[in-house]
Amino acid sequence: MTGWTCEYEGYDPADERLRESLCTLGNGYFATRGVLPECAADAVHYPGTYAAGCYNRLTSDVAGRRVENEDMVNLPNWLPLRFRLTDGQWLTPDTATVLEHRQVLHLASGLLERRTQYDLGDGRTLSVRQQRLVHMADPHLAALRTEFTADGFSGELEVEAFLDGGVTNAGVPRYRDLDGRHLTHVHTGTAVPDTVWLRCRTRTSDIRIGMAARLTADTPVTTRHASPRAIQRVRLRLSPGRTVTVDKTVALHTSRDPAISDPLYAAIDRVGGAAGFDELLEAHLTAWDQLWRRADLDVDGEAGNILRLHLFHVLQTLSPHTADLDVGVPARGLHGEAYRGHVFWDELFVLPYLNLHFPEVSRALLRYRHRRLDRACSAARAVGRRGALFPWQSGSDGREETQQLHLNPRSGRWLPDHSRLQHHVGSAIAYNVWQYCEASGDAEFLHTKGAEMLLQVARFWADSAVYDENLRRHRIRGVVGPDEYHDAYPDAQQPGLDDNAYTNVTAAWVLTRTLEVLRALPEPRRRELVERTGLDGGELEQWEDVSRTLHVPFHDDVVSQFAGYGDLAELDWDGYRKRYDDIRRLDRILEAEGDTVNRYRASKQADVLMLGYLFSPTELQGLFSRLGYRLDEDTWQRTVDYYLARTSHGSTLSGLVHGWVLARARRAEAWKFCLEALKGDIADVQGGTTGEGIHLGAMAGTLDLVQRGLTGLETRGGALWLNPVPLPELSSYGFALRYQGHWGVRLRLERGRLEIAVPSSDEAPIDVRLPDRAVCVQPGETCRLVLQD
Repeated sequence: MTGWTCEYEGYDPADERLRESLCTLGNGYFATRGVLPECAADAVHYPGTYAAGCYNRLTSDVAGRRVENEDMVNLPNWLPLRFRLTDGQWLTPDTATVLEHRQVLHLASGLLERRTQYDLGDGRTLSVRQQRLVHMADPHLAALRTEFTADGFSGELEVEAFLDGGVTNAGVPRYRDLDGRHLTHVHTGTAVPDTVWLRCRTRTSDIRIGMAARLTADTPVTTRHASPRAIQRVRLRLSPGRTVTVDKTVALHTSRDPAISDPLYAAIDRVGGAAGFDELLEAHLTAWDQLWRRADLDVDGEAGNILRLHLFHVLQTLSPHTADLDVGVPARGLHGEAYRGHVFWDELFVLPYLNLHFPEVSRALLRYRHRRLDRACSAARAVGRRGALFPWQSGSDGREETQQLHLNPRSGRWLPDHSRLQHHVGSAIAYNVWQYCEASGDAEFLHTKGAEMLLQVARFWADSAVYDENLRRHRIRGVVGPDEYHDAYPDAQQPGLDDNAYTNVTAAWVLTRTLEVLRALPEPRRRELVERTGLDGGELEQWEDVSRTLHVPFHDDVVSQFAGYGDLAELDWDGYRKRYDDIRRLDRILEAEGDTVNRYRASKQADVLMLGYLFSPTELQGLFSRLGYRLDEDTWQRTVDYYLARTSHGSTLSGLVHGWVLARARRAEAWKFCLEALKGDIADVQGGTTGEGIHLGAMAGTLDLVQRGLTGLETRGGALWLNPVPLPELSSYGFALRYQGHWGVRLRLERGRLEIAVPSSDEAPIDVRLPDRAVCVQPGETCRLVLQD
């Protein structure tokens, strides 16, 4: 990696899936994996194009059970463009001799470039150069330019380009037993001589898809149709040293799009009016330049290069185009089929970054949740609770999409999946509502949709809490925490754990914040909300009581992950590390041995320590104090050390959270975990998972680590709070942010100095609070401060 490029030299089939994920191009509406256009889906390559929010539901027979799954659909493949000498075989890196191969992802321009030189024998070579873009200005367009140059011969080159509707969802080996045939009614045709089209629909969600492709070359284009493909061909005359060019321009629409009548007509009309490749590229470059200005990030060295790649992929999944869509945050981006494209709690790691750069996108992502609030209230009623129970995995309509079974690839066994008991996702949504409104100053959203979500999540927690006469406290039973390894007590007949510390503390936070919001609502709006939800004074008194009396268990002078955690057995960590190369997925290892991780003090990822990620030390101490517990610095430090020694980091989010927490504790080990989070995808530290889609939460979280974690930045009480943490490995950095109407506020930290520059505007000055002082920075001013050691 260099500052603005990610370059791959040579061709190695074993690396292709990882390259294809990391070289994905997208614009927030759709994305296409970085597959070579001449390569079909096989054991090496996996073409995939995914439109945000495009799901389909199918039922499969798995392990003797009928299992229903909703997937983000792999759409018709627009990429295919293959070539061969007349009467020769089609050339691919897997079937022909490759002299040179180079692939470059240009981050600044959102352009994927490849150069390949094929050896055709007898001193003949064919050089292929391609430039690909998924248009950032017009979210429905993509384009591919291919240049061919012959050396040592003259002859005819046959080029075949097509739209392929014969695709399935088959990108994740663990899901191969599930039905992946989501497309049906595939039809193709010709619009005008240089343009073909393909239309189809999803099998159950009945989303109609229209795609059209225009092929431009110096020679006539012929078409033919061999369902499920719409095929275009040209024959190019090659001569030594002369370059010939073929351009393929594609438009994609679905019936979910606003302001269209028919997706096929819209696609044909759009591609017919599209400019040539050079003009498309110019508009595309302008759009990317604007994005980079709004999300400016200046970090030196390798860390800065990786952070730029992370930002690139975040923007390709969640761009300003996303603000017009009804979509959530897909955990693996639009880059692959892992987790079936579902929406988990990853917005908890994504929105804090977006809030300070693209608040309109954050608002849209929260509206996705609000549109599914009624479904969440129905889910709560189904389990006998009031309020809203949001699903652990969400897709099209907000019902619970978490699988009932999951496959352990190590043992080959299908096992019950209880992760739907992670009810803490509701607290994550409430936290995101609060953080967005604090950063953006969007009182209208807080007073309407935000207040409605907060109220129903708070109501669920209050109704879930059961008073224990012996403890004289409220308890929340039968849940699963962020750790995910532990889903039941040893030998228990029923899943679920009691008093997960993270769940209870965040529930108390939700109740406290909701009471605060209700008190601050304008009276007419408060009356409307009370009338609509049936809220009464007795309920508010209950919330106040529960928010102060939820039980938080302790053992060995540390916060317990859940009640009874201290009674579990200690794991032989050294022994397992010696026996296995990688113990990140310790749960799979133990299950394959006939054991269960439920018996041990072993966590997959941060659980209790997530509290240190969400809340500053002062806020966390205040929460515990409200609950009647003392959490001093020594107790928290013991808690951090305790779980550091008992975590296998089986999630890319784990290194991020631990790095964040240790940075706040000013610990030398912080950088080790920060570095693991940075390299999680580019080094594929989870062993093959990145090829199935990037880890969007971890990528956005590393950006937020610089933006908020190292600066101690908080947006609360109408002020920017800063408490910088000096990390020697990242001692100089800067970034721009958008804060309550101020565009392009710049912060830079370097060698113990903090610079804050506020651009000129008619907005109010920014109130900045540091541990030892408060300053007011007027629009048009630059404030330079020397920080205390």
